[in-house]
Amino acid sequence: MSDQIYKHPGDVADAHSEAYYAVEELNAFVGTARAFAEALTDRNGRIWPLVPFLLRVQHELFNLGALLTSPPGKADDSHHGITSAHVARLEQEISSTNRELKAVHSFVLSGSGVLNGALHQCRAVCRRAERAAVSLACHQPVSPEAVQYLNRLGDALFVWSRWVSHVCGEDETLWDPRHSAV
Repeated sequence: MSDQIYKHPGDVADAHSEAYYAVEELNAFVGTARAFAEALTDRNGRIWPLVPFLLRVQHELFNLGALLTSPPGKADDSHHGITSAHVARLEQEISSTNRELKAVHSFVLSGSGVLNGALHQCRAVCRRAERAAVSLACHQPVSPEAVQYLNRLGDALFVWSRWVSHVCGEDETLWDPRHSAV
């Protein structure tokens, strides 16, 4: 990286880059999860609703990335950005997907299947992108809807990971604090 970009750790350029690149990385992970979902659809057609959801999220993440690369107040009008409607849609999808699932009273470990694990990876990267956007907001204005979107997306990815296990008949692995090598 150029010294012109990273002058001092923790400066606005660093926060800006961290936020943008975390969203870019998230988009790549979502694309991988979408490819897994498409492949799994051949064996289990009930997985299909996840595919268009993940594709839409990829487009929305590109819009979010465009906002993060623009100087404050200078976002290109050709990008649709992230609005409260995007956040509300995620909320609705979380609620409707959750209706099919049993309540869980423990932490859920990832990896009940390949797609479940991929969605948990997406969720973890999404949480990092959310933290990076909050850090950027300490240096410059960041749309509150953008941060809310990342927060709700992390929850949506968790719910979809549980849904995939349910639809595929995979037992979820619940955290057991007594299960250790010691």
